[in-house]
Amino acid sequence: MRKLTVAAMISLDGVMQAPGGPDEDISGGFAYGGWTWPYADAAQDVMGGALKQPFELLLGRRTYDIFAGYWPHVPQGAPHQFIADLFNGTTKHVATHHPETLAWQNSRALGPDIAAAVRELKRGDGSDLLTQGSTDLVHQLLATDLVDELRLLVYPILLGRGKRLFDDDTQASAFRLEESKTSSTGVLITRYVRDGEVRTGSFG
Repeated sequence: MRKLTVAAMISLDGVMQAPGGPDEDISGGFAYGGWTWPYADAAQDVMGGALKQPFELLLGRRTYDIFAGYWPHVPQGAPHQFIADLFNGTTKHVATHHPETLAWQNSRALGPDIAAAVRELKRGDGSDLLTQGSTDLVHQLLATDLVDELRLLVYPILLGRGKRLFDDDTQASAFRLEESKTSSTGVLITRYVRDGEVRTGSFG
C-alpha cells in the first residue's frame, strides 16, 4: 500500500498561502506572498528531505498551474534543476474540473470523487504520494483521513490571515514525531507519522 505525505511550509499560525513569491496566490487580498524568502536555507533542506524517495505528486489545480508554468522551463544548470527533473518526470495526479487542459507531461486527472480516487491510488502499486501546496486538496485529504505523514516546516513568523493547513473539517487523528531539527534561520523542520486515534485522559 502506498503512503501519502503532506509536505507544507507554514507560519506559526498555520498559514501556508503563497510561500514562494508575491504573485503566487493573492486570493483573499493576501499581501505576504514570498514570506519564506528570508529563511531560504530551510527551503533547500525540506525539498531535499521530502524528495529523497521516489514519489508521485498529488496537486490541486492552482498549484498545478503554477508548477506547470515554471518547472518545465527551468534551464539546464539552474540551481533547482534537480527538482525540475523530478517534477517533470514523475506522474502528477491533479484535482481538476478540466482534465483536457492538463498539458504538462505525465499529468492525470483524479476525477470527480477526489477521496475515492486517492484511496484507489493508495491501494495500488507504485511510488508513494506527495502533496505540494494545494491547500483545498490537502483539506479534503485531512478531512477523509487519507494522510499518513506530515512533513512540516514551521517558520518563526505570524501572518494573521491567509489559507491555513488545517481547517475545521480536519479529522481528529494522532501523529507521532519521528524527526525534528532547526535550520540556521530558526525554521523547525519536522516529520510526523500517523499514530492511530486521538487518546484522551484526565489529570484528576
